[in-house]
Amino acid sequence: MSASRSTSSSSASPARASRRWLAEQARDVRGWLTLAVAAGLAVGVLTLVQLGLMAWLISGVVARDATLTSLWPYAAGLGGTVLLRALVQWAQETCGLEAGLRVKARVRGQLLDHLAALGPVRLAERHSASSAGQLVDQVEALEGYVARYLPQATLAVAVPLLFLGVAFWLDWLAASFLLLAAPLIPLFMALVGMGAQRLNEQQFQAMTRLAGHFLDRVRGLTTLQLFGRTSQATEEVVAVADDYRRRSMKTLRVAFLSSAVLEFFASVSIAVIAIYIGFGLLGYIQFGPAEQLTLFSGLFLLFMAPDFFQPLRLLAQHYHDRASALGAAEGLRDLLAQTPPRGAVETLTGDASPRARLSDVVVSHPGRGRVLGPLDMTIADGDVIALVGPSGAGKSTLLQVLAGFVDAEIGRVALREPARLAWLDQRPFLMQGTLADNLRLVAPEASDAQLHEALAAARLDTLLATLPQGLDTPLGERGLGLSGGQASRLALARVFLSDAPLVLLDEPTASLDPDSERLVIEGLASLAAQGRTLVIATHHPAVMRMADRVLALDGGRLTPRATHASPEVSS
Repeated sequence: MSASRSTSSSSASPARASRRWLAEQARDVRGWLTLAVAAGLAVGVLTLVQLGLMAWLISGVVARDATLTSLWPYAAGLGGTVLLRALVQWAQETCGLEAGLRVKARVRGQLLDHLAALGPVRLAERHSASSAGQLVDQVEALEGYVARYLPQATLAVAVPLLFLGVAFWLDWLAASFLLLAAPLIPLFMALVGMGAQRLNEQQFQAMTRLAGHFLDRVRGLTTLQLFGRTSQATEEVVAVADDYRRRSMKTLRVAFLSSAVLEFFASVSIAVIAIYIGFGLLGYIQFGPAEQLTLFSGLFLLFMAPDFFQPLRLLAQHYHDRASALGAAEGLRDLLAQTPPRGAVETLTGDASPRARLSDVVVSHPGRGRVLGPLDMTIADGDVIALVGPSGAGKSTLLQVLAGFVDAEIGRVALREPARLAWLDQRPFLMQGTLADNLRLVAPEASDAQLHEALAAARLDTLLATLPQGLDTPLGERGLGLSGGQASRLALARVFLSDAPLVLLDEPTASLDPDSERLVIEGLASLAAQGRTLVIATHHPAVMRMADRVLALDGGRLTPRATHASPEVSS
C-alpha cells in the first residue's frame, strides 16, 4: 500500500511541476489572454442576442401574424449581430494565437540559449534528433494550450453561467435540466484526460526514438550498403515507425472517446429539453412554469440548448491540447534543468595581463577519475603553444576548460575577453548550404572580398578557382562534397574571418593526407603571423616546430619540452 502511494505521488509531482511551468510561460501573455476571454464573453452575449432575435422573428410570423414590414428592423438587427459576432470571434482567435506565438518564440529562444550555454561537450550526450524534436514538435505543442485551452477554460465556466441566467429567467425547469447535465461533461472529460496526458508523454518519447533511429540509419547508410545490411535497417525503421503508429492511434482513440462521452450527455440533455418544450406547448405538462411557456420562450430555450454546451465542447476539444502541452513540458523542463558549465570564473583586465591563466586546476570525469591537475598554465598574447601527449592524456579536456565547455572542479580559470575565442574541432561543423553560408556563420556581414581573403589564407583559393559556382557552390550536410582536408581548411577560413584573439585547436591535422596536412599547417602559420594566440593539441612534429612552447601532458600535469622533440606515439 505504501509503495503504491509513493509511486502515485512521484508521478503526480512531475505533473504539478509541468503545470506550474506552463503557467509561468503564460504569465507574460496574460494581457492577450484577457483580451481573448473578453472577446469570448462578447461572443456569448451576441449569441444570446442572435438567438433571441431568431426566436422573436419566428414567433412573430407564426404566433402573432406580424407583417414583414414590422419585422424588418429585427431582421436587420439579426444580420448585424451575425456580422458583429463573426468579427468578435476573429478577434478572440487572433488574440489567442498571438499569445501562443509569443510563448512559442520565447520558449524556443530559451531552449536555443540553453543549448548554446551547454556547449558541445554537454550536447554530445544528447542525440541531435532528440534536441531537434524538442525545438520543433514539443514547442509547437504549447501553442494549442496557450492559444485555445487557457481562454476556453475560463469561457467554459462564464458563458454557460450567462446562458443559465437567461434560461432561469425564461423557465427554471428547463434551466434545471441544463444545470444537471453540465457537471457530468467536465467530470468525464477530466477522467479521460488523465489517460490522454500519459499517452501523449509516451507518444513524444516514441517520436524522439523514431527520429533518432531514422537519423542514425541515414547517417550510416554508406556503411550499411557496404556490408549489405540495408534490408535489416529498413525493417528496423519500419518496426519503430509501426510502434509510433500504434501509440498515435491510442491517443486518437482516447480523443474520440472523450468526444463521444461529451456528445452523448449533450444530446440527451437537448432531447430532454426539446421533449419538455414540445409537450409543454401542447399542454400535456402542467408542472411548474410549463403553463407559462410561449412559442418565443420555447424556441429561445431550444435554440440556447446546443450553444449552452458549445463552450464545454470546445473545452473538451482543447483539453487534448492541454494533455499534449503537459507531455511536452516534461521533456522541455528536463532539458532546461541541465546545468550548463560556468566557463571561465574570472575575467582578466588590463592590456598587460596574460590572455589566459589556470591555477591549481583539477578536472575529473565520471568513470575515469582525475583527468587533469593540479596544473598551472599561463598563456600570453601571441603565444603559439602545442599540447602533446598520448591519447587520453587530457589534451582535449584542457582545451575544453579554456573554452568554458567543461568546469574545473578545483582551481581558478581566468581569461581576458572570454567571449572572444575561436574553437576548431577534429570534425568541424559544416551545414547544408553554400560555401558563403558556411563562412558567414561567424561573420554575417562579411563581403565577398573578405570571404576570398579568408579562403586564400586557409589555402583554399586554388579549390575555389576550380568551382564553377564559386562561393555559391552548394555543400551537403556535414560538408558533403568536400574532402576531409578541404573541410578542415574551410573551418580554418572561418577562424580567419573571426576577430577572436585566442584560437583553440584540437588535432587540426588528424586523419588528413600529407598534402592536406601541409596546407593546414601553412594556414596555422598564417594565423600565428597575424598575432593570434594559438593553443593546439597535436601529435604532428611540424606543428610542434612552429610552436613557441611545447607542453607535454602526462598524468594530468604539464611539463615543458623542447620544440624539436619527437612526437608522442598515440596509444
